[in-house]
Amino acid sequence: MPNTINQNEINMLRAELELLMRERQALLKIAGVAAGFIAEMDSHELPISAVEAADLLATSINSLSEETLQDALNAVHAEIVN
Repeated sequence: MPNTINQNEINMLRAELELLMRERQALLKIAGVAAGFIAEMDSHELPISAVEAADLLATSINSLSEETLQDALNAVHAEIVN
């Protein structure tokens, strides 16, 4: 019986981990698209309210680690061009 309970716990943890990995991949895609959007945006042509929202988005993207940002860009097949 203990092996059954242990196997059930393992299966639950495996399912939870798979869910978290799918959610991470979805969030990486969102961050990658957002980073690409910010990079291509011309802030001079936007209303102030949109510039403020874009600044908040850019600040959030910039707070990501370099590795996570690269993962996000890779998720949407984008790259940083200097």
